[in-house]
Amino acid sequence: MHTLMRKISQRTAHVSVIGLGYVGLPLAVEFAHAGYRVTGIDTDAAKVAGINAGQSHIQDVSSGDVAAVVASGHLRATTDFAVLAEADAVSICVPTPLSKTKDPDISYIMAATQAICTYLHPGQLVVLESTTYPGTTDEVILPRLQETGLRLGKDFFLAFSPERIDPGNKQFHLKNTPKIIGGVTPKCTKVATHLYKQIIDTVVPVSSSRAAEMVKLLENTFRAVNIALVNEVALMCDRLGLDVWEVIDAAATKPFGFMPFYPGPGLGGHCIPLDPHYLSWKLKTLDYRARFIELAHDINTYMPHHVVNRIADVLNEVHKSIKGSRILILGIAYKPDTNDVRESPALEIIRLLQAKGGEVFYHDPFVTDLNLPGLYATELTSRMLNWADCVVITTHHSTYDYQWIVNEARLVVDTRNATRDVKEGREKIHKL
Repeated sequence: MHTLMRKISQRTAHVSVIGLGYVGLPLAVEFAHAGYRVTGIDTDAAKVAGINAGQSHIQDVSSGDVAAVVASGHLRATTDFAVLAEADAVSICVPTPLSKTKDPDISYIMAATQAICTYLHPGQLVVLESTTYPGTTDEVILPRLQETGLRLGKDFFLAFSPERIDPGNKQFHLKNTPKIIGGVTPKCTKVATHLYKQIIDTVVPVSSSRAAEMVKLLENTFRAVNIALVNEVALMCDRLGLDVWEVIDAAATKPFGFMPFYPGPGLGGHCIPLDPHYLSWKLKTLDYRARFIELAHDINTYMPHHVVNRIADVLNEVHKSIKGSRILILGIAYKPDTNDVRESPALEIIRLLQAKGGEVFYHDPFVTDLNLPGLYATELTSRMLNWADCVVITTHHSTYDYQWIVNEARLVVDTRNATRDVKEGREKIHKL
């Protein structure tokens, strides 16, 4: 332990990051910036080649930053897990999707763990960052590492530290976002905390890896449930003939006891739509039903259907149906000013519109190639806006000129209140 702590302090420790996506690449670059020798591992050979050539495939990490640490010799990428034999610290940043039955799929975690087991050696720290259910670190990973014969807290150290990456966030990034650390033992917590303190401004130790796993699930379940609440309020306001955005803005003037959340066409991103299901699944194994999570899921997954119904109503007012209508979707990314389409509700809206016979086109300044059958990207021109029977704003990118869009379009369905400041042509706008 003391040798590893000294290596971390002197920044002679060799750090390896498994998985070089939205979470892993920023982490690898930050360790490299801090002066550590970092080896990133990914099974995608093209991604590895790009990083070694100084190119970033992540919007929040510039190619300039990658090129600098690659040129300095502090970062390299590989598809060969054998480099783990010389790594002092290993961070696992692999995907944790859900199966079709909404059960956790930790196969990527298991594959990474098996690779680590092959090369596990005394004086090594292993940290899982991938979101998962409480108990994964000590119930699933730990037993496999112990099968090597090495002893926890003496020969190797194991901890969980949930990622808190928010793609496109200009204010909070890896370094200034507090980092939760939960070791399987107090010694494990101490070692992992010491490592992450070298690159993160604020590190928050908790009592166990399970507590750290639960922290991550609470964060995103909190958001999912509150978004579901405000989505249901939007459905209520629609029936009551009220403007939900006006109601929320007025409620938000209360200086205590209220936190504004905003409705939309559905949940997107890798975390919020998926993470609560990890907690719900775990509780089912303990004979407990997570009712808030299930209800929130029902409401949030209904929202794309509500949007399509809204489009149908708007078209009906001009004696048209979805079938045969030209519908232009503005924004494919799940959040504004990013190119991240993971779990984007726009994709489900498009699928539903196509199933009803709509002729669907899309424009997104950050997403140019979706490679989906029957779906085509288009330039955003006055002619295109006027040609479309209905324009649907599904992502409120700041680069859009909403006044111009409303001026040129025949009908606009705004699911994000993006047109709130539009002065002219408001009779064309139909809110969520």
